[in-house]
Parts: sequence; structure tokens; C-alpha cells
Amino acid sequence: MSMRSLFAAGVLLVSFTVTLCEAQVTLEEDDSSYTLANGIVRAKVSKSSGDLTSLVYKGIETLTDKSGHAGGYWSHDVKAPQQLRKVTIDPKTNGGERAEVSVKGISAGQAMGSGPGGTFPADIEIRWALGRDDSGIYTYCIFEHQAEYPAASLGEARFCAKLAPTFDWISVDAKRNKFYPREEEGEDKYVYTTVQLENLAAGWSSTKDKIGFWVVNPTIEYLSGGPTKIEFYCHRDTTPVQAPCVLNYWRSSHYGGAYVNVAQGERWAKVIGPFMLYVNSGDGPQAVWQDARAKAETESKRWPYDWVEGVDYPSRAQRSDVSGRIVLKDALASDAKFSGTLMVGLAHPEYDIEPAPGGPSADLRHITWQTDAKHYQFWARGAADGSFAIPHVRPGQYTLYAFADGVLGVFRMTDITISPGGKPIDLGSLTWTPVHRGRTLWEIGTPDRSPGEFVNGDKYFQPDVQLQYPKLFPNDVNFVIGKGDPARDWYFQQVPHNEDPKTRAWYRSEASSATAA
Repeated sequence: MSMRSLFAAGVLLVSFTVTLCEAQVTLEEDDSSYTLANGIVRAKVSKSSGDLTSLVYKGIETLTDKSGHAGGYWSHDVKAPQQLRKVTIDPKTNGGERAEVSVKGISAGQAMGSGPGGTFPADIEIRWALGRDDSGIYTYCIFEHQAEYPAASLGEARFCAKLAPTFDWISVDAKRNKFYPREEEGEDKYVYTTVQLENLAAGWSSTKDKIGFWVVNPTIEYLSGGPTKIEFYCHRDTTPVQAPCVLNYWRSSHYGGAYVNVAQGERWAKVIGPFMLYVNSGDGPQAVWQDARAKAETESKRWPYDWVEGVDYPSRAQRSDVSGRIVLKDALASDAKFSGTLMVGLAHPEYDIEPAPGGPSADLRHITWQTDAKHYQFWARGAADGSFAIPHVRPGQYTLYAFADGVLGVFRMTDITISPGGKPIDLGSLTWTPVHRGRTLWEIGTPDRSPGEFVNGDKYFQPDVQLQYPKLFPNDVNFVIGKGDPARDWYFQQVPHNEDPKTRAWYRSEASSATAA
């Protein structure tokens, strides 16, 4: 081998060695912040707030500090008279494999948080973790309401990251996936709500720098409202900057909302996450979005994460896989089948809560899986034959639920106990007999928890959708049974007439009527 060849080989060897060194996770800290890096990303975490103040990828700062709250932050932060800050995973002890830092605020019964998230008396811990090959950073938040803390009801609770101006393409789902530059008047943010379970990765990309920034949820275990919950993932914020935002709502008041009410004398804790802030690059918005969706599938297979320790987060060995088969027996529809639309889940048993002080009603509110944010839920899609398998269920008391397109009502089985130890549980064959109040003479649409078969039912998120009703049905709905077509003759919601886009006060206008004959 010539000297020239040896020199070239030596250069390659040195370059490869440097790359390996850079791939190790490093952790630095000063009086104000922690800095985690792995040669792919470099993240800075504030010791005072627990916020992510910087996330650099490919030399590009992905966050902004020009739009209200800077960077990536939880709605309930850790600013409190007493704080605990520590390194929970030191990369020096694991060969540079992983680093994790924690910032915790001790409430001592005082309210924590501000802004849309409201206040809540709980100890709050925020953690950030970075692995050797991670293209992004993980975060999770732990709420602990101690028994001696006062009773409280949690307001909106979420994570939000405000992104740099380079991000100009929004990708929420197949219908909301477009170029979205800053405008003089921002578009209504409700346009970008979507079903969380069906879209575990959503975010923004840059047509200029060809990078993306995504919230990637490995599971909806810690989210509220179950598999049908519609929620925000992305929009431009409402400040003059109109910064691109990515969000992860785990408790909100949107679309019916969900609740966390805690009594005095009750100890309550919940771990929100971990989920990933994933950054990537590719040929364009579609490429990076599809890569993010693939990343969500990968993360779902890794969940629950084996590196989470020191909090109430059972390991895979401590969780149970729950399986069974639901047998449908409908006396009025002997040929009824699931057709692959069966959804089965385990959620906390239903319960009642006292109304909030000063609320509109003194009645108790009944909480089901659709309105619960206080506990964990586990859902999986069943097969066409009714068989199902729900993986990695935490120990606890549950009610089993199931619903499917074309089948009236919800199947429910109470008193299911998941014990610690990770033993698989086979519930066997479970008979679902839908309840009928008599023989069905006719129906409009399909019982599938979706208005998609009706006029504009697939456009529920459009801000002027109510204003379109009087234009499309100036004489209101008159549906003829046996002749009418729901996709043409029945509006998906019956709203009062109003055509004024300035006031949008459709709820104060002339009432509508709908008839079926």
C-alpha cells in the first residue's frame, strides 16, 4: 500500500473515531441551566423554570424566544419557594449512553402554574432525557397532590413548544397538511384540531432548511378522553409574532373537555409522558412528516421506556397484557359484524365529582372514559372476529369498554383488577348484547361516532361551518325516509340561521328546524 493510501485510510479512521466520540451523550451545567448533547442535537434546560430554552439541530435553533413564553414549556412550571434540581441519569456512569435532568417545585399547598393552564396545588417535577442516538429529546412531567394540600380542580394542562420562523409547513393529519406562512391575520387555530389516537406525530417543517419538529406520542396512556378525543396539536400562536406551535394537551376544556378534581386529604399523582420532541430532515415536508409518523410507530414499540426510574412508571415487567374476544349477539341484527372497527379499552371505573364552585349547575357530574383526565387509559383496536389484545396495562382497577361502527351503544365490563407482576390476563369470550328500546323502523346515518356521512361532516373543524348551514339549507332540512341521501340532504349539525361572518353569533340567531318524513 502506498503512503498516499495509508494517509487516506488514516484520515478516514480519525474521522470515524471523532464521530463515535460525538455520538456519546454529554451533560454540562452552570448556575442557570443544564445542557445535554449527543452530536445530533444540543438542548438547554432552565434550572429555574424547567423550560427547554434551546434545541439546536444541524446548527439551526429550532425554538424562539420572541413570542411570549420562550422555547418549550409545560403550562404548570416548577417555580416555587422550594426547588429540587438534580441529575437523574449521569452519562458519565453509563458510557455516554443517556442523560436525564430533573427540576422539581415543592408546592407546600400553594397553587402552581399560570396562564391558560390555571393554577393547581401540587408538587411538579419536569424531566428531560437524551439518549445516544436520539434525534430529539424526551420530556415528562409528574404531578403530586399531597394529602395535606387543599382540594382543587385542574384547568387546562399541556406542553407547548414555540418554534423558529423557519418553520412554515404544518402537518397535523392528511386534511391539515399544507404550506402555512405567517399572515397578517392568523387562521382560526381550531382548524388544526384532530383525533389524537389517529395522529401520534404532528408538527411543523421548514421548506427552506428542510427540517422538521414534531411531538411524538408513544401512547395515549396519559392523555384524556380516550381514543375519540379531538385536540390541538399545532397552530400559529395568537401573538403578533404568530410563532408556529406544537402542543401536547393532556387535559383540556375543548370538545367537551375532561376533568381532574382532587379532594383535600387525597393523595394523587400522575406521570404525563414521556413523549419525544423529534427533529429530523429530508427532501421536503411530506418526507419529514412521514418519517415522523414512522418514528411514532417505533416509539410505540419501545413504550414503556426502560430508562424511566424514580417515579410511578411501572416497567414492562410490572405491566400486564390483557386479551379476550368480544362476541356480538344482536337480536335485531343477526348478521352484525365488527368489520375491523372494534375499539377496546381499559379505563378507570366511572365516578361522580362535585361541581366547581360558582359553576352553572349544582348537580354532580358523572365522569366516564370520555371525560376523565385524572387517571390512565389503555386502548387497542380489535380484530374483525372480536379478538383483542391490550398491551402494557398498569396495575390498578379498571372497567373494560368496547365500541364499534354500526353497533349501538358501548359494551362495558366492570371490576377488572390488574395486579403487579406482569402476568398476562385472558378474559376469554365476552358476550355483547346491544340494548334496543324496540325495533328500529328507520335511521339516518350510521352509529359510528362520526358525522362523516352527513353534509360537511368531514369539515367540522372549519371555523365557518355553522355559517354554511343557512346557505346550503335556506329552508332547513326536510329528509324523506327511503329517498333522502344523508351526504346530500342532512346537515351534520342543526344550528340556528346566521350568515354574518363578522359576529359569527350563530347561537343568537333564528332557530332552525329539521324534519324527517
